[in-house]
Amino acid sequence: MPLPHHNLVVWQRSDDLFIEIHQLTHKKFPRGEKYELSSQLRRAAYSVPANIVEGTQREHARESLHFCSIASASLAEVGYGLHAARRLGYLLPDDYESLEQKIRMIAAPLRGLMAKYRRRETLRPTARTK
Repeated sequence: MPLPHHNLVVWQRSDDLFIEIHQLTHKKFPRGEKYELSSQLRRAAYSVPANIVEGTQREHARESLHFCSIASASLAEVGYGLHAARRLGYLLPDDYESLEQKIRMIAAPLRGLMAKYRRRETLRPTARTK
């Protein structure tokens, strides 16, 4: 039985983005960036799907919204890290544009999920007691 987050497009896309950024930083970034921009980009990219997962496991929508908010901030950080990498010459313009498009494709359903939590909805029904 899949976990609740496995069915979320936002989680699937952010998971794919993390893997892509992890591979990209190992292949295209200079070795001197291993503990600086590369590491920071990987941590921020990891934070997006990880916080979505944590949010889906919370019992209260307000807690879930909090973790989605962290995911959203991390996604913005990934965007800036990619911008910096492009300006430093680590990314070609086409690669940068492709990654920026993927960020937008994550941001849209993330906003939708956050709206759901703002309406106090959760992904799983809560147990009701009589």
